[in-house]
Amino acid sequence: MRNWPALRWNACSRCPDAGGRFADGLLATSHCRRAIFPALWLVLLALPAMGQAADINVHATRHGDSFEVDATAEIEADVADAWKVLTDYDRLGEFIPGMQESRVVSRDGSNIVVDQRGEAGWLFLSFPMRVRLAIEEWPYERIVSNAIAGNFKELRGVYYLEPRGAKLQLRYEGKFTPDFGFPPLLGTLIVRTTAEKRFSAMVHEIEKTRRRETAPATR
Repeated sequence: MRNWPALRWNACSRCPDAGGRFADGLLATSHCRRAIFPALWLVLLALPAMGQAADINVHATRHGDSFEVDATAEIEADVADAWKVLTDYDRLGEFIPGMQESRVVSRDGSNIVVDQRGEAGWLFLSFPMRVRLAIEEWPYERIVSNAIAGNFKELRGVYYLEPRGAKLQLRYEGKFTPDFGFPPLLGTLIVRTTAEKRFSAMVHEIEKTRRRETAPATR
């Protein structure tokens, strides 16, 4: 039987023991079940529409203990704007949801080692994550990262940048196997929700950078 990591949640004050007890992945008290299930279905119904207004598409699939993520976006920005944001590793924690820290450990030309710490969560569930990434940059084309330490058995991600006229297509392809277990029924949903939030935040930051770059200078 899989041992899940310790989960954190905000206890409901109306529960008799304010208890954070789980039974088969569900909250044990009847009040919390009545409170969470309507919210759960509302979120599930809203998921297909998330990200569409910004031309962002995110998909996640599960294969045993591993997950694959594919995300694309059409951005009104040029490659230089996107590259500036994607490679500013020390600042990622300022705008990426759930990322508490991101710092460059070493740099040797186009090879960078980055430590990141944060968490993935959904509703009351929270999963701590820590990883050391070996990153290789191909300027203005792609960025490849592989986990070399942390609580992932495997983690590989690639950002691709492709100019398309006045726009830019940003694409991310990732595969990872966590060294901890996601709930069987909610794992893919948690991964997709986390990936969508983080990818959307990256796109938004690129758009902000583009607007700052093109804004007329004030005297």
